[in-house]
Amino acid sequence: MDIPVLPDITVVFGLAVVVILVCHRMKIPALVGMLLTGMLCGPHGLGLVRSAHDVEILSEIGVIMLLFTIGLELSLADLSRLKRPVFIGGTAQMGLTWVVFFALAFFGVDFSGGSSVLIGMLAALSSTAIVLKTLQERAEMEAPHGRVSLGILIFQDLLAVPMMLAVPLLTGRTIGFTSSIVYTVGKGALILFLLVVMSRKLMPGLLLSIVRTRSRELFLLAALGICLAVSLLTAAIGLSLSLGAFLAGLLLSGSDYRESLHEAVLPFKDVFTSLFFISIGMLLNVSSASAHLGEVLAAAALLLAIKAVAAGVATRILGYPTRVAVLVGLALCQVGEFSFILAKAGFTQGVISEHFYQKFLAASILTMVLAPFLIALAPRAAVLVCRLLRVCETPEDAPTAEYSNHLIILGFGAGGRQLARAAKAAGIAYVILEMNPDTVRNEAKKGEPIIFGDASKPGVLTHICVQEAKALAVVVSDAAAARRAVEIARFENPAIYIVARTRFNTEIKALLDLGANDVIAEEFEASLAVFTRVMDKFMLPRDDIERMVQDIRREGYKAMLPGSLDEMVGFVPDKSLAGLHVTVFTVDTASPLAGRSLMDVHLRREHDLTVAAVRRGDEFVPNPDGPFVLAANDRLYVMGTAEALKKGAGLFRGAA
Repeated sequence: MDIPVLPDITVVFGLAVVVILVCHRMKIPALVGMLLTGMLCGPHGLGLVRSAHDVEILSEIGVIMLLFTIGLELSLADLSRLKRPVFIGGTAQMGLTWVVFFALAFFGVDFSGGSSVLIGMLAALSSTAIVLKTLQERAEMEAPHGRVSLGILIFQDLLAVPMMLAVPLLTGRTIGFTSSIVYTVGKGALILFLLVVMSRKLMPGLLLSIVRTRSRELFLLAALGICLAVSLLTAAIGLSLSLGAFLAGLLLSGSDYRESLHEAVLPFKDVFTSLFFISIGMLLNVSSASAHLGEVLAAAALLLAIKAVAAGVATRILGYPTRVAVLVGLALCQVGEFSFILAKAGFTQGVISEHFYQKFLAASILTMVLAPFLIALAPRAAVLVCRLLRVCETPEDAPTAEYSNHLIILGFGAGGRQLARAAKAAGIAYVILEMNPDTVRNEAKKGEPIIFGDASKPGVLTHICVQEAKALAVVVSDAAAARRAVEIARFENPAIYIVARTRFNTEIKALLDLGANDVIAEEFEASLAVFTRVMDKFMLPRDDIERMVQDIRREGYKAMLPGSLDEMVGFVPDKSLAGLHVTVFTVDTASPLAGRSLMDVHLRREHDLTVAAVRRGDEFVPNPDGPFVLAANDRLYVMGTAEALKKGAGLFRGAA
């Protein structure tokens, strides 16, 4: 059997494995490796692929899957939690970027109106895949700049499909322009209405029937079928396949099976989306880009600079300090993957020329390659920008009282809230420093002594009397800001006690070197909690477990390395205890045990069960003796083998 596309797919995937492996070792995102793979094997590179058109057709499935998963990931709950970054920040970022690039194209380069509108849209989008993956790897998703970046990216995803819908209207054909808009919007409204009806009336019952079969294959086929069927439905009335996929995902995002649907299509999305990015790389004419290298580099620099400033201004509009604005700006300054889809649609429909299309592809790919490195350099760039601008962002809501011998809490997430609650209960004076303006506004109304400011600025910590403070608790998610705050606090107050929370063990040494007295690593503490529970399950002596935990804490994170526990505690668990279990039984009113003493019921002799403790209301009785009389509704902690516990369960319910 001759399958023309099979050799090409084999070459593409084989080369992609090699290129992405090299990129991984160089800490370059896999997405960039896919683009480079396409450039190498495409007709403008080494020419290894003969049927580029067939690969391109398969890549269209990747676009459908990508938009389906974007729709699934966008729930109303997400939009509500990030509503200000999404709608205010997103509008500001995309609006500013679009206006600047539209003006440059229309007035500066003399492009047509339709082309200028499209160029503004192409520049306004950022790479969701690169930004979120990089921020997740750096554990910065919960940091202020991570939350703002996520909100703006969500807004971009929301507008990506309407932008796609608008491309046919930018061809410059004024005849019937208004009627075509009305007709297009009408078709979109009709299909949306039909899908809403289906999602509420048909889909819940259908999905429930499929889930009840417990067939993974059937669920997978259903997920793919829904995605492709809705895509074909939208295509049948003249709209795009990608729009249908997005709508299908969005309408299913409220389903109880949202996560399962996402998991089912994820492998297909990854494979076919990889083909999409590889096919984009194939479209790039390397020789043409090389011939216009100066223009490509200038375009890439212009994109990075203007987009960084626009995203930074949007962040400042949200009320965040300059440092966060710089971090967000450098995170979102690259061109997005959806811009390739828009550019290809614009080129196909004649909105932009092939010459511009090739230069745009080259400049965009260059911004994507640089994106991870710019995100990594962003903290240093933020410090430099603040110094150049001579920014000293003093808290606007200055404390009215002079603080002394107080506690400073940096960050008001879950950890900061618990610490503030405990300090208030103990009568300890405290002040909170937070960079989220919404949190500051809401908590100040509740009477919390909370102030807006960036702890990485010396003037801010001085303003809240760090020189007179007794303790500083650093519970922020931004690792760079935490390090800088510890350094400043130790310099300003050599006697202050500093405890810092961090995500990973690798941050412990840096924080200790900068002056922290204690560092609590979430990764380290979580591993200790798991270790303690596992050892307890194997019935190891409690004092030995506690001694081992103390040894691990004393040795620090180095003790978590293989072989480091060998000489700490020398004991062997008693394997004869491994079969014992402890279960809680409630004595029913009809149980024959109610009103009788333990010595009368002979649980140990006749049923191989031992009562370890009894809870009666608020009273807890450990190791009850023989004369102890059981009562209805007592909760008994009973120890025995699994078989003995199963056989004796009826005694407590009233049926021996």
